Amino acid sequence: MVMEDPEAPHHMLLLRNFMAQGLVHNQPLLYASPNRDPRGFLGTLPSPAASKDDKSRQRDPDQEKGLRIAWQYKKYFGENQLNFDGQRDGKHEYSNEFDLRKPLERHFLSGQRVECVSFQDCPNLSALQDHCATFLSQFPRNDGNISCVGRIAIQSICAPQCEYSNMEWDMLSFIRSLKSMVRSSNAVAIVTFPPSLLSPSFCKRWQHMSDTLLSVKAIPDEDKELAQLLTGYQDMVGFLNVHKVARINTQVPLILEATTFSIKLQKRRFLVLECLNQAPVDGSSGASYGTSGSCSGSSKTGNLDF
Repeated sequence: MVMEDPEAPHHMLLLRNFMAQGLVHNQPLLYASPNRDPRGFLGTLPSPAASKDDKSRQRDPDQEKGLRIAWQYKKYFGENQLNFDGQRDGKHEYSNEFDLRKPLERHFLSGQRVECVSFQDCPNLSALQDHCATFLSQFPRNDGNISCVGRIAIQSICAPQCEYSNMEWDMLSFIRSLKSMVRSSNAVAIVTFPPSLLSPSFCKRWQHMSDTLLSVKAIPDEDKELAQLLTGYQDMVGFLNVHKVARINTQVPLILEATTFSIKLQKRRFLVLECLNQAPVDGSSGASYGTSGSCSGSSKTGNLDF
């Protein structure tokens, strides 16, 4: 589940990459949205970015023998390092780079593998639950043989334009039902919701129901304090916080090395998630945070007391 930022649609970047990644690998997709025409959103999905090796191969395929260095790369990586279907050395690659400026090709969106549902005029969530149950019935989990994986993307499930937006118990029941159906099938689901539209108690219940919980937050365009504190601030558009990571059949939580990531748009085309890096402190303002900061109760006081 992804907690949306009411001031910026950064959760749509995650949805687009999630949906495009599945369609590129020919995985069936169910997309549910509060918009009247959810299929129109498919036209905004990004296209996979061609790697440098693919570009050079497409430009001059006949000059491969004349290159002096090409055989060096083949010796280490093999001739068929990356095929068009996303295979590297016989293994699937499930993390592609996408170009946000180029739309996804139409042949990925055609066929019976893409289903779009609008729940704007639905009085309750029973119809959406039936759609999810029918979709997930195609991917039963049996003896470990995974022939195909399905993806479900639900955008802004408690949007105010929906008739059931004030039925918090019904929405919680739907999330519990969806979670049980996904657990018993070879599928994954991502649900975004604006926490500001829920009461605090129900917002906490939603967070506990999720297996993996993320939140996105936009940053101001001109924040001089953040610009001095963070490196690469000019490319940042927001922050991604990881509150919880899925840990099935265990009570031991997963301790991450970093829980806050910066959302960057490199060249305004590629979505990049990076760990936050603190910029070096100017020499005029002190040597470093380590020497200028101290804890409360210490004999030495510094600029940072906590």
